[in-house]
Amino acid sequence: MNSKRVIKKVAILGSGVMGSRIACHFANIGVQVLLLDMVPKDAAPGDAKSRNKLVNDALAAALKSNPSPIYLNAFAKRITTGNFDDDMPKIAECDWVIEVVVERLDIKQLVFTNVEKYRKAGTLVTSNTSGIPIHLMAEGRSEDFRKHFCGSHFFNPPRYLKLLEVIPTADTLPEVADFLLHYGEKYLGKTTVLAKDTPAFIGNRIGVFSIMSILHYAEKTGITIEEVDKLTGPVIGHPKSATFRTSDVVGLDTMVHVANGLSQNVPGDESRDLFRIPGYVTKMVENNWLGSKSGQGFYKKEKVDGASVFYTLDLKTLEYQPSKKVKFPSLETTKAVDNLRDRMKILFAATDKAGDFYRAVFFQLFAYASNRIPEISDEIYKIDAAMNAGFGWEMGPFEKWDALGVEATIKQMEAAGNKPAQWVYDMLQSGASAFYKIEDGKKLYYDILSKTYKIIPGTEEFILLDNIRSSNTVWKNSGTTITDLGDGILNLEFHTKMNTIGGEVIEGINKAITLAEQSYKGLVISNEGANFSAGANVGMIFMMAIEQDFEELNMVIRAFQNTMMRVRYSSIPVVAAPHQMALGGGCELCLHADKVVAHAELYMGLVEFGVGLIPGGGGTKEFALRLSDELQDGDIETNNFRDRFLTIGQAKVSTSAYEAFNYGYLKKGRDVVVVSRNRLLAEAKKQCLLLAEEGYVQPVKRTDIRVLGKQVLGLGYVGANTMYSGNYISEHDVKISHKLAYVLAGGDLSQPSLVSEDYLLNLEREAFISLCAERKTLERIQSILTGGKVLRN
Repeated sequence: MNSKRVIKKVAILGSGVMGSRIACHFANIGVQVLLLDMVPKDAAPGDAKSRNKLVNDALAAALKSNPSPIYLNAFAKRITTGNFDDDMPKIAECDWVIEVVVERLDIKQLVFTNVEKYRKAGTLVTSNTSGIPIHLMAEGRSEDFRKHFCGSHFFNPPRYLKLLEVIPTADTLPEVADFLLHYGEKYLGKTTVLAKDTPAFIGNRIGVFSIMSILHYAEKTGITIEEVDKLTGPVIGHPKSATFRTSDVVGLDTMVHVANGLSQNVPGDESRDLFRIPGYVTKMVENNWLGSKSGQGFYKKEKVDGASVFYTLDLKTLEYQPSKKVKFPSLETTKAVDNLRDRMKILFAATDKAGDFYRAVFFQLFAYASNRIPEISDEIYKIDAAMNAGFGWEMGPFEKWDALGVEATIKQMEAAGNKPAQWVYDMLQSGASAFYKIEDGKKLYYDILSKTYKIIPGTEEFILLDNIRSSNTVWKNSGTTITDLGDGILNLEFHTKMNTIGGEVIEGINKAITLAEQSYKGLVISNEGANFSAGANVGMIFMMAIEQDFEELNMVIRAFQNTMMRVRYSSIPVVAAPHQMALGGGCELCLHADKVVAHAELYMGLVEFGVGLIPGGGGTKEFALRLSDELQDGDIETNNFRDRFLTIGQAKVSTSAYEAFNYGYLKKGRDVVVVSRNRLLAEAKKQCLLLAEEGYVQPVKRTDIRVLGKQVLGLGYVGANTMYSGNYISEHDVKISHKLAYVLAGGDLSQPSLVSEDYLLNLEREAFISLCAERKTLERIQSILTGGKVLRN
């Protein structure tokens, strides 16, 4: 690999849905971007505004879209716009040119002819095509162009979907493909997969097959849309959108286009007939029922008496009917089974309609995936990685197959007419019983050519808890596990529901710190769950509040506060490595860590206001402390106070780690952001070791926190009362706001004073418990617990 290659500036050619969003993601990681598109037909010569209207409108639309393609709006300044006619010479300044124009070979070839005029030798050129053969686009180009050209297929939306397929041609230099694989993973945060130049590459070839096989199964058996989506969602580690809702989001026209393309371009595919469009889908396309883009597809939403009502299509009659909730006996039995591998075994063994469905569609999928080797990939891990990253599957086809037992499953597959490829039998014959195994903390895959297990390339630098937990566990209880990461660093992970913090997690945090203080250098707090932590166990608080057991509640909140203070004041460094949701208590934990190594996709916030409370685990105290550190001697900075007050009072949640800095949840100059999820724990361990080896000294509790008392207390009170007068907040919101202002101000002190953390923690805890005694707070908590909805009463 050319380690000297540096990407400082990227040109994106084409500003449509994909182009504008790819541009945003490069801007996210600090790269300068040149985004170009066509000149509108009616543009005036020399008028840059009219000549760049198409590209500017596209970028503006992308930046307004939800979810946002950009980590922070300010990052959009890294994108410069222009047009193909006036600005193509500027690509000479770029290190990588990415073509994202319309999916027509003739147009792409015209663009590349223009690129060749201006690109400097050695510049990377890639195409984001999802369907056109890569080698056709390189025909007629210069030798240098062909050596540095390949496919780079991002999945939409590029910020959130992790798959990046790199597709070289016979002429592409191996070091170019290697560079893109490494750069895409480390800097863009992608799961990068080397794909062959075959129709639909890897992700869409397997993914579209999976969807089409289910569509045909529904046509044949009469299973309903609701039933399929219940069976193909989170219960098997797939996204909530499952199958039919995913099709609606993607668009039936898009799905039909891809399926037809595959049907025409894979004449040797043994399952080619499954890419044939079912009759009901053909009729839907004729009716323009294309899904979300046309307002109706498999699902339709209508307003009835002011309320949203969801309808589902009957696939036989093609009439809409109110959506029904469905239940399967086998799914009910797996509700308490958290481990997906264990759950899969139960579901596949089920004797009900669900079991029949799983065996039919997944045996078909397993056989299909095995038969695509070596056609689309020489290695199994690439297929699994593509499905996990591109389609949001928790386990790819071979990983699912492993969970069920390869040898045990084959007999059932044969009986169902889904005999797998010969290499699977050869693997078993060689003595290997599984596609993957864990060895020395690394995941190894079965290599078909050598008939040996090899480490997955590019993963050598990762530390993944799933790979080391079984051999490196130091201690565990029902909600946490402490693992030895090596080099004197421990890791504490939560594995409660939503990783909420209750008694077992508090015990785990204290135990981890005790162990680290006794025998280790430092502690990292991280996990590989869907979210870092959704906060405190609100159900437990609700039960104590309902029973009016305020003495017990006081003890529980005090224990939470003491644990957060122990995180802050232990004799070893504590580093938190949050990802996705870090809410309430999960955010408070990060506020008290010595350092936060955050994943870029971090949705962090103190959200207690939504359940009628204020942060009670040291969060309010910490905001008062940070406010004090922001103020210069003699300042009475009301703006800073107002900002902190509103951040908690409006339960602001960051939409990225970078926005968490703006909200004051993360500290500039101290905390760091990692874009690659697979590198998060390794970086957290590294930062923890650095703190330890620099000579970590146990901090001393703060007694010098400057609070402003009555000088700002009135600001909070008046602000809340004004919002109430304008009908923006409820009377109960006013009460919570007053409590919040009281703690942040340090009470009703007559003048600015220096107070201790313990003083503020006592104020915080008293306010929290007093709010737990309020009927309207209990109603809010109940609303969250029973329906997941924020109640504004």
